[in-house]
Amino acid sequence: MGDPGDPAELVSEFLSGNGLGVRELGRTASEIHPTGAGTPCGAALYVSASAGSVMVGGPPGAPSPVPGIPDVVAVVYIHDPAETSLSVAESCAMSPDLSGGSGSRTEAAPWRVGPWRESWSRAEHAAAVNSARAAIGRGDVYQVNIVGHASAPYTGDPGPALTRVAGLPGARYGGVLSGAGWAMATASPETLVEVRGGRVVTRPIKGTRPATARGRRELLGSAKERAEHVMIVDLQRNDLARLGGVGPVRVDELFAVRRWCGLWQAESVVSAPIERPLGLAELLRAVCPGGSVTGAPKLAALSEIARLEPVGRGVSMGALGWVGTDHVDLGLSIRTAAVDGERVHLWAGGGITWDSDPVAEVDEAAAKAAPMRAALEGAHH
Repeated sequence: MGDPGDPAELVSEFLSGNGLGVRELGRTASEIHPTGAGTPCGAALYVSASAGSVMVGGPPGAPSPVPGIPDVVAVVYIHDPAETSLSVAESCAMSPDLSGGSGSRTEAAPWRVGPWRESWSRAEHAAAVNSARAAIGRGDVYQVNIVGHASAPYTGDPGPALTRVAGLPGARYGGVLSGAGWAMATASPETLVEVRGGRVVTRPIKGTRPATARGRRELLGSAKERAEHVMIVDLQRNDLARLGGVGPVRVDELFAVRRWCGLWQAESVVSAPIERPLGLAELLRAVCPGGSVTGAPKLAALSEIARLEPVGRGVSMGALGWVGTDHVDLGLSIRTAAVDGERVHLWAGGGITWDSDPVAEVDEAAAKAAPMRAALEGAHH
């Protein structure tokens, strides 16, 4: 974090100062400020997992492998006189410029991804799963999410590769965001938090199987996956219930099976009505970092994550999406890749419970990373 203080309040102060009504979410644009040419239509917003942890008093975790990417990025968009609106997809798409002052290096060289380097071996990953299981056995946590990192050198222009990542099938949040010397792409299927139509909504995803008929049956019939999923749903319910401006929290849908690339995943929908003034800072502090990528209890899980993960989560497991004049829609930045001037980075992991099998957990993380690696390398789907 470059600036001291609460990241949630810093974001709110910046967006509010640029004309967005983030101190009172859920109101229409006309209630907050006039619309039209020269007025803000919204902002692309990214908040790292590390910043989310700091918001709730947790540890920042291991250092990010892409330190050039800020922990918080907010880009405000203004209505152009020739346009009447700007879509979320358009607002989050910016062409990466990673030349780093090296002139034509990225223009002249063909795109190529070199050998991947993992943050840990399969045996080390499995040992971390067993360490998490031991913490669960001691009663330190009920569930904890363990994430690994991989990176590879590259040559050429990363823009098309990142666009392929953002276009992976099943992505509810697909887009590219970039700054000076860095870019990130997400193909996330998971809603961290949405504010729309007078309600706050979160859609936790937990539970994965191959996207086959057998995989679907296994996912629906797995007592372990269902117990893990329900635990996170309860955590998300509690997160929303802590908000001072909402009414009764309800589970609108439980353990529905959705498809992302070649995987089935279990998703639930949890929501609450907005009944009193609700600010963006309060909302971010309640839901960040996401329960499905931390664990329960959340603060205890964050301590385990900081202890177990050798490499920081970087751009992954945070929040990335859109803050509009009358709604908020932030995806959880799973299935997210990043590039700096030299290397491409990605992350994948899974939730650990007492019943977790270390080898299966390592395989699940590899299955989640595989479509992103293929997209980055230029493989067709």
